[in-house]
Amino acid sequence: MTPADAVAYRAGDPAGDELVRVYVWEIPVRVTHWLIVLSILTLSATGLYIGHPIGAPPGAAEQWFVMGWIKVIHFYTAYVFICAVLARVIWMFTGNKYARFDKFLPVTRNRWKGMLPTVLFYSFLKDKPPAYLGHNPLAGSAYVLVFGLYFVEILTGLMMRGVSAPAGSLLHWCASLAPLVGGLWLARWFHHIAMWLLLGFMFHHVYSSVLMAHVEKTGTMEGIFSGWKWARRRELGPGPYRWWHRGEWDE
Repeated sequence: MTPADAVAYRAGDPAGDELVRVYVWEIPVRVTHWLIVLSILTLSATGLYIGHPIGAPPGAAEQWFVMGWIKVIHFYTAYVFICAVLARVIWMFTGNKYARFDKFLPVTRNRWKGMLPTVLFYSFLKDKPPAYLGHNPLAGSAYVLVFGLYFVEILTGLMMRGVSAPAGSLLHWCASLAPLVGGLWLARWFHHIAMWLLLGFMFHHVYSSVLMAHVEKTGTMEGIFSGWKWARRRELGPGPYRWWHRGEWDE
């Protein structure tokens, strides 16, 4: 569609203010999202106990029993976390256009143009954010850093887990990678810092989601449960629901 056709389409739509539902977040995106959230919370709680067993029951036997169960929960939750992260990465190349990698990396001119207005909105220097049905450019770029932290947690966690793994197992081999980060003590330090950064991001993510839901009124909070969001018909092009933004169709 040419720019002239786009203008004609918008101007000639008598029901342009009508709200329509758009399927944005597919089931794999929603499932991996919540698995990652629950995994991070569980791993953080159990990891803090493993590092600092405050309130441990008296007696060596009781302490070992509780610590053993905490470690089992931590290890198996870590495997769920790894699978969820890898599944989400795969879906960046197989999912719909809102889930794909180009919504995380600002590789198009339109998303680069939307970066500064989005920063100004989050800085309280702009009343309304640029309209995006999926991740806006700033949120998408932030997720690149978040996924980097995911892999820091995964790699350092596997290094530490490998110390107590049986000889000959793949996990035991992971421990031999610790010198690449300066040793196991530095791997543990990176693991710990990445945890706090992820928890900080989670708090900010909830805040920004509530803010965007209040300002945009497109079902941002509901969408991560149902997959559907709302958009005005005049902002949707024909065909596969292309999003009109700043004079261009955002594919």
